Amino acid sequence: MVEWMPLLMFAAVCLVLVLGYPVAFSLAGTAMLFAGVGIIAGWFDPSYLSALPSRLFGTINNITLMAVPLFVLMGVLLERSRIAEDLLDTMSKLLGRLPGGLGVSVILVGALLAASTGIVGATVVTMGLLSLPTMLKRGYSPSIATGTICATGTLGQIIPPSIALVLLGDTLSTAYQQAQLEMQVQNPETVSVGDLFMGALVPGLLLVAMYLLYTVVQAWRKPESMPPLEEAGDVDVATLLMSLLPPVLLIVTVLGSILVGAATPTEAAAVGALGAAVLAKAKGELSLKRLREVGESTLEVTSMVFMILIGAAVFSLVFRGYGGDDLIQSLFDSMGGGVAMAVLVVMVAIFLLGFILDFIEITFVVVPIVGPILLAMGVDPIWLGIMIAINLQTSFLTPPFGFALFYLRGVAPESVRTRDIYRGVVPFIAMQLVLLVLLALWPDIATALPRWMRG
Repeated sequence: MVEWMPLLMFAAVCLVLVLGYPVAFSLAGTAMLFAGVGIIAGWFDPSYLSALPSRLFGTINNITLMAVPLFVLMGVLLERSRIAEDLLDTMSKLLGRLPGGLGVSVILVGALLAASTGIVGATVVTMGLLSLPTMLKRGYSPSIATGTICATGTLGQIIPPSIALVLLGDTLSTAYQQAQLEMQVQNPETVSVGDLFMGALVPGLLLVAMYLLYTVVQAWRKPESMPPLEEAGDVDVATLLMSLLPPVLLIVTVLGSILVGAATPTEAAAVGALGAAVLAKAKGELSLKRLREVGESTLEVTSMVFMILIGAAVFSLVFRGYGGDDLIQSLFDSMGGGVAMAVLVVMVAIFLLGFILDFIEITFVVVPIVGPILLAMGVDPIWLGIMIAINLQTSFLTPPFGFALFYLRGVAPESVRTRDIYRGVVPFIAMQLVLLVLLALWPDIATALPRWMRG
């Protein structure tokens, strides 16, 4: 009975979450309940809990995680300052006369918005409100319109600078150090958030290119499903540059400073937040009321992230106290198939958990459990992080439980049927699975750029 307590803990947490209880309190509450039962029954050593204060202090004092509220602030400022709306309007006028031109515009603007916000829900809802009514009014197929918006919104998982990658990078860094300590490596290597950003750049751009290619081919095959905009106007170069350059320059500056090592993710996030505030002020969108709304939204998201992180710290501590690491290791060993089978099992488990857990919970709960084991087996940490990010992105798109589908369903008009949304995301799910297979066959897609940047 005792040896199966870690799996019972995990099953109990999933059940509590399905019942609708808050994630942070579900994690911490379930862990403390199992710890209490274990102490009474003599199954759990209470000295494990003495490490909890130092763990929580280390979490709150983590300099890398300070980038989270700053990146959130940057994204919310760009979202509320109508930059995406102006850019979508400009791109629609520029490309709208071509079949599928509006769809291409949505992908390009959505990718840019995803890179700036890094939050799937915010991108899907924003693009749904901005572009879905226009696409439907112009005669676009409901399935193509909704599928494009959902898929583009999930790009925030993989295109840097992404909050998901910041959290995943910090967790993988700890897991990598733990794995090397267990292997008794004398001079342990490190993996940083910047490394993960570099690793995600090529796969992210490749995925955007696949989306664009699919949209162009679909418009050529079925022009009636993606008709051109007859009333699309001309766009002069000055208007295009005024709409496009500010957000692109901001993102390139933030991401470029991290990639070349000129700034840490936290420092770059601070520059990004300041730059977003300057852009909002230049557009006249930074009133006192708007600033208060931005501050409240940033506080809500940041509080949610750190409360989940604290709950996950409690959960992982009790999980290890019950010997959960040894149990997972023995399960991997008993399956056979070596590293490939272990990675496959973890990827399938993360994909299924993505139906009920958000990326934050999976990053803070699942990755610390399986990460050190896989990394100790020789798996590249950057490759593993990118595989997990794309896997979660695919899970968020997959019917019937994908989070992105729920977000869009909440803002879509009643005339759009749920099955239209489900049908629309299928080709994009297929493209993401193709990318996962390509990464599995050629890991250099994710690891070559970080190696080259490191010299």
